[in-house]
Amino acid sequence: MRILLTGASGAIGSQLAPQLAGEGHELRAFARNPKRITAGCFDKIVRGDVLSGEGLDEALAGAELAYYLIHSMEPSAAGEPFAERELRSAENFAAAAQRAGLRRVCYLGGLVPTDRPPSEHLASRLAVEQELLSSAPEAVALRASIVISAQSRSFRFLVRLLERSPLLPLPDWRDFRTQPIDGRDVVAYLKAAGLSAAVGGKLTLDVAGPDSVSYGQLIQRIAGAMLLSRPAVELPFSITPVASAVAASITGEQNELVGPLMEGLSGDLLADDAAARELFTVHLHRLDRAISHALREWEEIEPLAAR
Repeated sequence: MRILLTGASGAIGSQLAPQLAGEGHELRAFARNPKRITAGCFDKIVRGDVLSGEGLDEALAGAELAYYLIHSMEPSAAGEPFAERELRSAENFAAAAQRAGLRRVCYLGGLVPTDRPPSEHLASRLAVEQELLSSAPEAVALRASIVISAQSRSFRFLVRLLERSPLLPLPDWRDFRTQPIDGRDVVAYLKAAGLSAAVGGKLTLDVAGPDSVSYGQLIQRIAGAMLLSRPAVELPFSITPVASAVAASITGEQNELVGPLMEGLSGDLLADDAAARELFTVHLHRLDRAISHALREWEEIEPLAAR
């Protein structure tokens, strides 16, 4: 099978690529900067840009399966909101996929709350999902919460915050619950979603780890794995606009990323993953094992000052 992988240099794509290549498939990558792709298992790398549509027809030519793992909240030089750029990119990809006669597309998005309107970030992920579901006769959209891996920007943000902050202020969203998932399990789900013969038509599936925790508990679990003791200061209110700017400065991240992520912490974000577990056989890692594995992977690349 000829497979196109977008986002091949990202946290998930770089792990998924060797597994797909190991199955004997012809693997093609699509990237704005091919030099950022570290996996050496691609038969072809096509340079292009989904935002302009450049290179998409060449990349999708003859492909039966495509993974859409592109997501960017980087600031635009022209000041265009990230949600508009994300949707235009998805529209360009969907149009090219239809021209190419693509059979199946797989997308990784975010969990959507059922009891309140989604944040701007999650609403953007949902809009992209809906666009991609129309791009091929078989389409699978996986929705996940925080991904625990050494390359995950959300996880890296939390680690850097713990590493560099002497105190840990926890606003009122600390008690809301979510279900983080090991990056290895996300890769396993994506592989199954692309290759399984059980997939037919269009599917939207929640995927999650086996542990449900509050955001405060998640931070404390990461701190414990890092052998850190950070006094927690529980605040009875939300200070997202201020906190996101301060947290971005401490961690060296862009507030364009941190702000929208923190805005999404306004309630529980839990998964209904029964359908995914029934359809695909994925052996899920418990949260503490996922955190320990991610930190070990991190330390193989760069030291963590706190450990």
